[in-house]
Amino acid sequence: MTNIIIIHDTGGNPNGNWFPWLKSELEKLDCRVFVPKFPTPENQSLENWLKVFKAYEQYLDENSIVVGHSLGPAFLLSVLENLNRPIKAAFFVVGFTGLLNNPDFDELNESFVTKSFDWAKIKNNCKRFYVINSDNDPYVPLEKGKSLAENLGTELIVLKNAGHINEEAGYTEFSFLLDKIKNEL
Repeated sequence: MTNIIIIHDTGGNPNGNWFPWLKSELEKLDCRVFVPKFPTPENQSLENWLKVFKAYEQYLDENSIVVGHSLGPAFLLSVLENLNRPIKAAFFVVGFTGLLNNPDFDELNESFVTKSFDWAKIKNNCKRFYVINSDNDPYVPLEKGKSLAENLGTELIVLKNAGHINEEAGYTEFSFLLDKIKNEL
């Protein structure tokens, strides 16, 4: 059985965006899907998110897939740095590292995105990376996606006019992502 863990964003929750739809679709394919709830915006820090994630670490193995949205990928980079065994694949949707020059988010995201990442260890702990960004994201500049893909040694997938690839941009379903994940099952 494939375990899939979906990580939400700053201010997000397991019931937002396309997460419930993706969870439902993947469960139809006999995947075990987890969408943890992390503290945000109150008590949002890398340390607090890692504490919540402890309960899910047992589900990470060579058949596991992780999916992160917005801040989710930066959080997952820290998770991947500390694994003892590689997972199958990581899907990073509008992910970024570094500050966004957006005071509303930079303070909340700082502990996740301004640390130095051990890219070699991260790449050793995941067989395949998919970095998906939008060409008109109001929060995450496309350059951030390019940089993330470059650091991971993978190509950047650019969706046209997809905004922040969230509910606000019309994404309560995300068939493109589901199809990519199916290729890894």
